[in-house]
Amino acid sequence: MEDEAFEPDVEVVETMMEALFNINKYYEAMKVFQMMRVKRMHDFGLSSYRVVIKWMCNRGKIEQANGMFKEMCQKGIQADNLTLASIIYGLLARGRIREAYRIVEGIENPDISIYHGLIKGLLRFRKTGEATQVFREMIKRGCEPIMHTYIMLLQGHLGKKWRKRHDPLVNFDSIFVGGLIKAGKTVEATKYVERTMKRGMEVPRFDYNKFLHYHSNEEGVMMFEEVDKKLKEVGLFDLADILERYGQKMATRDRRRNRAVDP
Repeated sequence: MEDEAFEPDVEVVETMMEALFNINKYYEAMKVFQMMRVKRMHDFGLSSYRVVIKWMCNRGKIEQANGMFKEMCQKGIQADNLTLASIIYGLLARGRIREAYRIVEGIENPDISIYHGLIKGLLRFRKTGEATQVFREMIKRGCEPIMHTYIMLLQGHLGKKWRKRHDPLVNFDSIFVGGLIKAGKTVEATKYVERTMKRGMEVPRFDYNKFLHYHSNEEGVMMFEEVDKKLKEVGLFDLADILERYGQKMATRDRRRNRAVDP
């Protein structure tokens, strides 16, 4: 009874595990996990396994993650989509594409975490076309992309090499600087150009999150429509679809806002 009275809160212990994983203290984190197993803590279950499996999959330790997954299932703990998403990403990152898709096919109600696991894994394996197809499929099935979805896809499509292209139609740095100026962000545009000039051919770190936020307005909608046309002119249909969809999302959002202001 005394042991039960002083049993630590499982959420606190899981937070400790996550913190140790985040600073690459793998063995210390696993010691904590083992302690939870031995003590048979009251709430020890899915969330505890999820923390370990996610870290292992992110670090390419897919065999160890599969071992944890099997142990969890043997204990009668049913996996949720977040845990399955980690396994899917881990398999894709190791090039085990068929295994990953086999898991996806067995999921009755895939949610955004599953689609993100697929997109992230495919991008890690440099399959940008397939990742974009997953993006289209999730929309078709009624799963609305979020900001993180667009950021992942843009990062996957717009590498340093691609962004250095001199063709004005597809030079993303030019599009970005022009867009900043249109949005009234002249200071940010000047700083970006200065950083590019100082570093020569090296492309400075690009903040896609800020880029999308800057253009989440009516002017941004027009810019995305214009960029969509330019990209399609040079055959970059996947990237065009991503930016076009984001522009549509912003236009719809603005219309909803206007209806709320003027009922």
